[in-house]
Amino acid sequence: MDEQTGTNNNCKESAGSSICEVLQILGAKWAFLVLEELLKGPQRFNQLQRNVSIVKTQSLTDTLRHLVNNGLVLRKVFPTVPVTVEYSLTEKGKDFQTALLEMDKWVQKWGNPALAGQTSVQSS
Repeated sequence: MDEQTGTNNNCKESAGSSICEVLQILGAKWAFLVLEELLKGPQRFNQLQRNVSIVKTQSLTDTLRHLVNNGLVLRKVFPTVPVTVEYSLTEKGKDFQTALLEMDKWVQKWGNPALAGQTSVQSS
C-alpha cells in the first residue's frame, strides 16, 4: 500500500483487473468520501474540509489533486484576493454516483447494524 496516495501497488501487477483499474482512477482511500460530499454540490476547500473532518488537510489535498488529475473533479480558481478555489464533480465524477448508491445499498444490507443510517449517499 502506498502511504501517500492510499493506493495498492499490487494492482499494477494485476493488469486487466477492472477493480484495480477503478482503484487506480480513484486513487486515495478518501476518494469515495470526497466524491460523496461533492455530489451535494460545488464546495470550497475549507467547506469541504469541515464536511469531511475525518480527513487530514494533506490527505484531502492529495485526494483532490488525484481526482482532478483523473478527470473526476473540476478545480476552478476565482481571481479574488485571496484566491478562491472551488471543487465540483465533472460528468465523469457525477456518473460515479450510481456506484456509490449501490455501495450504500450493500452497506444497508450487510454493514454493521450499529452504524446503519449514519451515512447515506445523496440521490439527485
